Amino acid sequence: MRLLFELSGEHPTLPVAELECVGTVREHRPQVAVADCPDPETARRLALTHAVMEYLGSCNPAPGAIASLLRDLALTPEAPFSVRVKKAEGSAPTASPPELERLIGSLIAGKVSLAAPVVEYRALISANRCYLGRLLFRIDRASYTSRDPLRRPFFHPGVMLPRFARAVVNLTLLAPGESLFDPFCGTGGFLLEAELLGARAAGGDADPAMVAGSRLNLRKAGLMRLDAGALPLCTASVDTVATDLPYGQSSWIRGRDLDRLTPLALREIARILRPGRRAAIVTHRDIRPFVPEPLTILQHHEQRVHRSLTRRYLVLERRE
Repeated sequence: MRLLFELSGEHPTLPVAELECVGTVREHRPQVAVADCPDPETARRLALTHAVMEYLGSCNPAPGAIASLLRDLALTPEAPFSVRVKKAEGSAPTASPPELERLIGSLIAGKVSLAAPVVEYRALISANRCYLGRLLFRIDRASYTSRDPLRRPFFHPGVMLPRFARAVVNLTLLAPGESLFDPFCGTGGFLLEAELLGARAAGGDADPAMVAGSRLNLRKAGLMRLDAGALPLCTASVDTVATDLPYGQSSWIRGRDLDRLTPLALREIARILRPGRRAAIVTHRDIRPFVPEPLTILQHHEQRVHRSLTRRYLVLERRE
């Protein structure tokens, strides 16, 4: 089924990249994407999307072109409907959202209800294109707020927000029932998101305090104290890896400097990952020169958190 996604504006590239876990992206512009998804319900796992819609069509954002698209579609909802228009920042000049809402509503054969609509049509205007869709569901972003790290039994400063932790797990293309391993698990954020997706989560940390704290935050994940440079796992034994590499002096790295630890950890990740599968690595440095064979770099995203921290998201795949 072809779907239309209203994406979060929290990052320019991560929301689109995350969509790969549910389908094949056909087209995207700022805060909008179109993708083919075998099962629309799987899109509920997305973290950086606001709404998921059945894709109805697209056109030039001029009122005349929108009217022509609506006449061709000849929409006849059987229940009361509403229309909502949203413009992404930097979109081409056109009529205002209220004017377009009235125009679209006048060209749909049905009863309008602003108070209690059963059907909601949305027009998303981004760059030089207008996309029309019928709302299927909104993403429950409140669930991520409820998992605020400050509310967990164990907290440590610098942890990633749950919606970005979920996005990282989604970048690995993890499926329910598969395995995810985190060799620098910290407080267990990635493992928690993997558990919520129905996956088998396991990981560890060199810092015994982190391992003990993660056990308070997680119900099912297998946890252990470990050396990320010599993982106690068999070769090609895990489906996916998601991890946030140590940031330096505040992290427990067993006396190793990061320039030495990083290539050791990446080689171990390459060893334990099954061929054809992915690892998503978060780091504060550019570690691309350290990526070893047989890993290949698929994606690289950057996110400025504050003046002294830029997060880098690296998606790697182990070649067959």
